[in-house]
Amino acid sequence: QVQLVESGGGLVQTGGSLRLSCAASGRTNSDVGMGWFRQAPGKERDFVAAISSRGTPTYYAESVKGRFTISRDNAKNTMYLQMNSLKPEDTAVYYCAATLNSYGGSRSAAYYYWGQGTQVTVSS
Repeated sequence: QVQLVESGGGLVQTGGSLRLSCAASGRTNSDVGMGWFRQAPGKERDFVAAISSRGTPTYYAESVKGRFTISRDNAKNTMYLQMNSLKPEDTAVYYCAATLNSYGGSRSAAYYYWGQGTQVTVSS
């Protein structure tokens, strides 16, 4: 079992930055690939970024590439999403997720464990 708790969401103006954190507990964090997904109101949950159990490789959705950075600190059992140059279209509930193996990629079906989500709102 892996328990995931997101934090760091909030309200920010266009062009601003936020850093999301995902604290993991349970099964050894360094064994599992992790990722971030987001869901805007009335839309499906979309892939944002993924990271392997060891920290590389990483993979990003085209919409966030160059603005967001995914990272992890296995010693702290925590994954991060640094979000820069935020846009109103980034507004969503952001979820962290963990796989049962070393890398999950962009498919939500590859992820077994999910957090409860943290709201990110970008005002124009």
